[in-house]
Amino acid sequence: MQGLLKSIFTISTLAATTIAPVLLGNSMASANPGADDLSVKGTDASYIGVGLAAGVTSDGQGNDQNVGGNITTRLTTSKLPVSLRGDILFNDDNTAIIPSVSFDLGVAKNTNVFASVGYSFVEDDGDNTPIGNQDAWVLGVGAESQIAKDVLVYGNTKVGLNAYENSSGESVSVQVGAGYRF
Repeated sequence: MQGLLKSIFTISTLAATTIAPVLLGNSMASANPGADDLSVKGTDASYIGVGLAAGVTSDGQGNDQNVGGNITTRLTTSKLPVSLRGDILFNDDNTAIIPSVSFDLGVAKNTNVFASVGYSFVEDDGDNTPIGNQDAWVLGVGAESQIAKDVLVYGNTKVGLNAYENSSGESVSVQVGAGYRF
């Protein structure tokens, strides 16, 4: 039963972090004149952001969920639907650095959804981060929306594959925050 509840929570969290920025972006865009112009899709903004990061899984070995922060960056061009991303997930004990590549899909004016693949480099193997306690491949999905000239909001969920020492379990981490376009 506990496993079922954890799966439902994980799927719900994934859906919420993907949908919330899209809804926020659409409500902000509808208040702007010209927002109904459907020929303009997505955002090509490069940005740096800060926010919260929460690990929502544990490895069953006493390495429990934890909450920390995130620093996120996106570098992109207007020519390709591909971005280079970098995330730093941290807590009081440890830090994980995750370079990744994403495929971005514009779904509304100034709003994207994306899927990413990257690798997590954990500073001190064995100490928890919001994405596990050892180096691991990371898959992610998320959304981002530009809500003002230089301000974006974002949310994403990352899954670390074999991200715990002494366990083959995956880790799940949820990030939300706000960014500044540069």
